[in-house]
Amino acid sequence: MQEFFESIGISAPVFDYLVMPLLIFLARVVDVSINTLRIMFVLNGKKTIAPILGFFEALIWLLAIGQIFQNISNPMSYIAYAGGFAMGNYVGMVIEEQLALGRVLVRVITPEPLPELVEYMKEKGYRFTSVGAEGRYGKVILMFTVIKREMLKSFISKLKESHEKAFYTIESVKRISEDDLNLMEEKPRFASRLKSMIRK
Repeated sequence: MQEFFESIGISAPVFDYLVMPLLIFLARVVDVSINTLRIMFVLNGKKTIAPILGFFEALIWLLAIGQIFQNISNPMSYIAYAGGFAMGNYVGMVIEEQLALGRVLVRVITPEPLPELVEYMKEKGYRFTSVGAEGRYGKVILMFTVIKREMLKSFISKLKESHEKAFYTIESVKRISEDDLNLMEEKPRFASRLKSMIRK
């Protein structure tokens, strides 16, 4: 690699103290960003894409660590490696937020019913449960719903519009029963197709 950069007019000191640390930094940013996304896909049960991301993550990491060992006497390589790791965490989180992977469970607690929010959820086709409960200061309404993360922002906005001081919590959801139901519905179809193919 060094020979290539020297052939285009980059001297050895510039390569050692600028180009190589920059390449290590970029490789580490990509590697850690992929790692963050891979973990998110694993948590969301995406069995197809997670191994593919894992392959590229390991490959890029090996390339980066290989360059570290080749330039073990260069302190800039260590700084670039650590800096790339830190930046990769940030970039990975930003990408994951933009993708809005998976679903979340939202719990809403209010002192009185929110008919506007209920109608909004019905219009959007949300599945939800609303029950009466007892709070510290008396009766409250407890509402549960599971929605896609990409819809969370609009839901919270509508909630604030309905009740500005509503208390709510948000948790990630790995799997819901609807996914299992879809899988159960697909298996008989596959089995029937296989049987028909065997009979032919």
